[in-house]
Amino acid sequence: MPCTGFPNSKLRTLLNSPTETAMPAIEQVRLRVALTSDVPALRELIEQSVRRLQAGDYTPAQIDGALGTALGVDTQLIADQSYFVAEDQSSAIVGCGGWSNRRTLFGSDHALVREDAFLDPAHDAAKIRAIFVHPEWARRGLGTLILQHCEAAAIAAGFRCFEMGSTLTGVPLYRLRGYQECEHISVPLPNGETLPVIRMTKFYVPPRE
Repeated sequence: MPCTGFPNSKLRTLLNSPTETAMPAIEQVRLRVALTSDVPALRELIEQSVRRLQAGDYTPAQIDGALGTALGVDTQLIADQSYFVAEDQSSAIVGCGGWSNRRTLFGSDHALVREDAFLDPAHDAAKIRAIFVHPEWARRGLGTLILQHCEAAAIAAGFRCFEMGSTLTGVPLYRLRGYQECEHISVPLPNGETLPVIRMTKFYVPPRE
C-alpha cells in the first residue's frame, strides 16, 4: 500500500529515537535469522505469549481460533530470511519477529488471506510481522529491540515506511514507537469468532546530518 494518508507532522518519528530503559538481561540477548528447525520452538513460544500476554484483550475462544491461523508461524518469512529469533544466554528462544517485502499483512501459513506478491520499496510499506515475546521477558524492552531490528533490515532493503497488523495488546508499544492507527480489521476465525486487529503505519525519517 502506498505510504500516504497521514499528515507528515504526525508521522515524522525517528527510527533511532530514545528507547525505553532496558533491563540488564536484554544486553545478553542475541538476535539471529530464524531457521526451519526453529519452527517447533516458535510455535510453542507464540502460544505461550498469546495465551498469557493477550488474555486481557481477547477471549479464550478468540485466542483458540486465532492460534495457528491469524497468529502463528509464517514459514515464508523464514524462507525469505526476514524472520528473526531472540535467544538468551542459554540459547533458548525468548522472542521473535520479522519483516516482509510481500503483501501479506499478518497471519500464519494457514491464514485465510495471503498475498505473496512482492512489494515495491518506492511505493509500498514493508510489512512488520509477527513479533512475540515470551511472558517472562515482557516489559523488558525485548519487543522494541526486535522491532528496531526489523525496521533496520527493511530500511537496508530500500523501504522508507512500515505497516503492520497489530493485536490490541501490541498497540500501546507501537504507538510509542511512532506508529499510527489507520484501520480496524475484524478477522474471521475458523471457530466462528472474529479477531480485532489494528492496521498501523509509520514513516521513517532519516536523522539530519
